[in-house]
Amino acid sequence: MNIILGVPYEAAIKRIIEKGYAGNQTEVIRQAILAYERMLEEEELMLVHKAVQIELEEIEAGRVKTHSFEDVTKILK
Repeated sequence: MNIILGVPYEAAIKRIIEKGYAGNQTEVIRQAILAYERMLEEEELMLVHKAVQIELEEIEAGRVKTHSFEDVTKILK
């Protein structure tokens, strides 16, 4: 696979290799992809946590009707 990234990205890759963080261009790209994947996962977790917090606040404020586990099992029978 050949990828043309452009001058600023190629310069960044070169600096990363020169600093010893990676041995070659492929390693830089692999590390960048894994770092990006971790960043996305962290963002997803943060968004889920935020949504759960909002829902809990709604429940605590009494704006949402809740059901007990027993009620739910009765409905499903």
